[in-house]
Amino acid sequence: MATPTVPASLVIAISSRALFDLDTAHQVYEDKGLAAYSQYQIDNEQVPLNPGTAFGVVRKLLALNDSLTDAMRVEVVLLSRNSADTGLRVFNSIEHYQLPITRAVFCGGEAPFGCQLFLSAEPADVRKALENQVAAATLVSRQASDNENQQLRFAFDGDAVLFSDEAEQVFKRDGLEAFTASERAARHEPLQGGPFKRFLAALQQLQQAFPADEAPIRTALVTARSAPAHERVIRTLRAWDIRIDESIFLGGLDKTEFLKAYQADVFFDDQQTHCDRAADHVTTGHVPHGVANPPE
Repeated sequence: MATPTVPASLVIAISSRALFDLDTAHQVYEDKGLAAYSQYQIDNEQVPLNPGTAFGVVRKLLALNDSLTDAMRVEVVLLSRNSADTGLRVFNSIEHYQLPITRAVFCGGEAPFGCQLFLSAEPADVRKALENQVAAATLVSRQASDNENQQLRFAFDGDAVLFSDEAEQVFKRDGLEAFTASERAARHEPLQGGPFKRFLAALQQLQQAFPADEAPIRTALVTARSAPAHERVIRTLRAWDIRIDESIFLGGLDKTEFLKAYQADVFFDDQQTHCDRAADHVTTGHVPHGVANPPE
């Protein structure tokens, strides 16, 4: 097989609490304050942290570089609220797990400009990233994914994630019947892009670097929509010239069983209830965007 090339890098920003399990250290901070937290991290800086909820996703993303021509075609930037001094434990843990992460930003945890995706455990930071047009999600899973499938599988909700929330606004305001009638009438009008449109396009660029039957990335749209509201979604993706490998129109059924069968590495949804149901089974990111997530 010829070595594939891609035209642009995919840059992922991730918080240290999403990459590693920092719950114990965070509890020290909550109970005893910053000074005690800093000393705790220094005292344990040679003790590797356990993997966090996004560890498996990050490891698979970085492994893509083994099959791409130029180094760091996928780049992960670590973001931390720690100082560089107390963050030494995080870097030691990165080295322990042999993750090729070389860039870190020790700041307030906000996503840097220029990344296509930001994953964090801090909802306020995620909201700020979304306001700055960066695809972002709060990881709400309660344990790290142990999916050993070598293929990297992303699952996305539709409205308010891949697409704008324009249709969801109709549903919330006027109900299912009005939503269905509105979507049928607008079936030839592409939906506006949502916060994850650019990230999906970047994933497709990586997919296209490989033969179709050997692509290490697979994508799925998992939406509560059903016929006839499916047509506008299909035509929208066609207008965007973006291909989704699998499209599942569940008509309001629970998404969890499909996500388990699909072996999703990560699932993004704007509805907190859907995220809560999936969180025990797959790495799940809540996207606090759209009409379902009013400003706090």
